[in-house]
Amino acid sequence: MLLQISYGIAVFIASACGLIIEIVAGRLLAPYVGMSLYTWTAIIAVVLLGLSIGHWIGGRLAGPQVNSQQGSCRIAVAFALAAVSTLASLILLRTIAGLLGGHSMGPIVIILILTTTVFLLPSLFVGIVAPLLTKLAIDHDTHDHGRVIGRMYALGTLGSIAGTLAAGYIFISWIGSTWTVIAVAAIYAVLAIAFAANYIFRIGVIVGLVIPGAMMGAWGNKVKAFSSPCYKESDYFCIRIENYAGQSGRASKIMVLDHLIHSINDKNDPKLFFSPYIHFVDEIVRARLGPNGLTSAFFIGGGGYTLPRAWAAQNTPPTIVVAEIDPNVTVAAREKMWLQQSPSDMTVLHQDARVALQQLPSTMKFDVVFGDAFHDISVPTHLVTYEFHEKIAARLSDQGFYVVNVVDSGNQPRFLLSLVKTLKQSFPTVEVWLEMEEVKNPGRVTYSVVAGKKSSPPGWLFARYGFGRTWIRQPNKNVDQKIARLGSLMLTDDFAPVDRLMMDVLLEPER
Repeated sequence: MLLQISYGIAVFIASACGLIIEIVAGRLLAPYVGMSLYTWTAIIAVVLLGLSIGHWIGGRLAGPQVNSQQGSCRIAVAFALAAVSTLASLILLRTIAGLLGGHSMGPIVIILILTTTVFLLPSLFVGIVAPLLTKLAIDHDTHDHGRVIGRMYALGTLGSIAGTLAAGYIFISWIGSTWTVIAVAAIYAVLAIAFAANYIFRIGVIVGLVIPGAMMGAWGNKVKAFSSPCYKESDYFCIRIENYAGQSGRASKIMVLDHLIHSINDKNDPKLFFSPYIHFVDEIVRARLGPNGLTSAFFIGGGGYTLPRAWAAQNTPPTIVVAEIDPNVTVAAREKMWLQQSPSDMTVLHQDARVALQQLPSTMKFDVVFGDAFHDISVPTHLVTYEFHEKIAARLSDQGFYVVNVVDSGNQPRFLLSLVKTLKQSFPTVEVWLEMEEVKNPGRVTYSVVAGKKSSPPGWLFARYGFGRTWIRQPNKNVDQKIARLGSLMLTDDFAPVDRLMMDVLLEPER
């Protein structure tokens, strides 16, 4: 009976650890390739492939001639290999990601290469265990094989559920992804030693773990594989803060969320905007509302709080509400990006922007709603739909307008045009603006879309503060013609295929 229980516990733990690695894989890859639909697709496919191969090998190793001692030894070896390959995944990730960093291959190819080389073997080796454990359990209960097989499958599935929940709600939040991987490797090592069938074999397993472990420890320390690249690792992002010498040569810092720069702040001048699309919002507000006409603003996403920080520093600051889903992003902005601890007239809501907007008093209106929330390079699906736009339109003052940043292709911006088509259902005027330097760029471009009851001043917008920049509004006729030619979609809560519409730019190699 005790052996049956031990086999069940082992299959539960092995399945839990396998799923912990699958969940943590997304966080580990995020600083290098982001966290998108394509990343998760690759992770799930590779982990399932590894488990499938492992189950097949495990079945071959669990033949009828295999006795209890032989089976235990094979389980011990499988756990030992799982431990070594799991620890090695941290080193391989840093090494291979560095080699692929400047390569011109598309992001999907890079994601597949990274995922396969880093996470296939840990899944394969732990997959070997379940068939062997099930075989041993059957050997110790010859009366009802079906009941034993069902119990082992159920325990494996329950372990997978437990591992998924533990990774998502406990381990990543409390010890981070790197130490989670190290902890899983240690658990595998303990199980390997526990299943060693005799003293001599146990010594061999320990030696087989210690020698490669020591070698990987030295190699890992050299490439800094056992330290997190994140300043803060939250439930949502790997947050990095780096010094920026850039255009001004002044004391400035950038905030990187996963693998993309989201904010650049100047220490002494909050109104110096390094990012053209942030600069554009400040200038369009002045052009439409006048130098002192802004009284209230709602931000969809905070990031480094570049624009809220600048507007809060004005002599007469507007009422500012920021919906930033990740409280650690706000903490990082306060600790490292010079955001005041309690800026006057600024309210920060650590909620999804759509939820936050719905929960505000119905009488609360805004002169500007600024959408700057991104999941990788795409806007989250529920923030681009007709239903959400209706809620924004209801929140605008008589002179108010909505600005949203969009990253898309300069040649075939299918998502941008679908977004414009959708916005036209809720707003009388919708405009597409581009910085002059981006006008002829066929690759990845950042657009600014402005929607409201009234039009902006026609044609051109010239920067009146900070870096010399010019933005041009795309003629409405040209935009409408492209919408018709490309068969742009209406984006709704029921159907908003953002990733498919952005496939060209998502698959484009980064420059």
